[in-house]
Order: sequence, then C-alpha cells, then structure tokens
Amino acid sequence: MKHTRDALTVGEVAHRSGFAPSALRYYEAQGLIHATRTGGGQRRFERNVLRRLAFIRAASNIGLSLEEVREEMSRLPENRTPTKADWQRISRHWRARLDEQIRALERLRDGLDSCIGCGCLSMRRCAFSNPDDTAAESDAAPGAAYLPALLRRSVPTSSAS
Repeated sequence: MKHTRDALTVGEVAHRSGFAPSALRYYEAQGLIHATRTGGGQRRFERNVLRRLAFIRAASNIGLSLEEVREEMSRLPENRTPTKADWQRISRHWRARLDEQIRALERLRDGLDSCIGCGCLSMRRCAFSNPDDTAAESDAAPGAAYLPALLRRSVPTSSAS
C-alpha cells in the first residue's frame, strides 16, 4: 500500500493525470511541474503535481496559451500543496475570460444557421459581409477572420514522429 507521502513515478502520474509521459517531461522542461531524481536518474513527483496537471488541463480546455498557464501557475505556492484560497485567487483571473468566451460562443451559436464569419463570399446576406474579399487585405488572423478572437485560436498541426 502506498503512503500519501510517497513520490510518484512518471508512469503513475501519467496514469493518474491522463497526460502522456512525454507531456510530463515537456511540462517539467517548461517549468510548470517539478520532479526530483532518484540515484538512478528516474523522475519522482510529489503528489501535488496532480493538482497542477489538472490546472493545466482545465486552463488548456478554456484556451489559455502555455505562456498564460505559466503566468497563472506562478501565482501558486511552490513549497506546499495549493489551498482552496490559492485556487480561488487565480480563478478570478479566468472569470472575465470565460465570460467573454461564453458570449462569443453564444454569438456563434445564434449565427450558425446564417453565417459563421468565415469570409467565404458565398452568401448573399451576411452579417459580416466581405464584398470584394476585403478580409484578404485586412490584418486579421488567418482562418475565420470574423469569428471572435477567442474562437479563432490556432489548432496545432501534428508532425510525423
């Protein structure tokens, strides 16, 4: 039986958190989580890393970039397991972003049957209207330029490994 103070292996953290071992190594390299090394060089994680990984998962799911995750995690204590008060303090930073994201999603939902803001030029009546393909000359991001910015985040492309 494991004691709650026992350090976790990479495999145990991967199993408990749902992250691949490669993701754990990446997050460690990025300074988002920390591990100690055994005499043989194997990683060992304190159990509080599971909460940090849950935070990373939630932050990623609402669209925070890795830099934003790093900034938010810098508000968490390094020397102890974060408390409810610690989590509440950083969650305040998310509230405005979530509210904005909810509004953007509602606008998208409400406009789906007529236009999603793609700039396609194919509709006669478009709330966003893109005559003469003005979106092509704008400084808008690539893709669905008229979608709210929170809904236009880029999707990482996979590379052959």
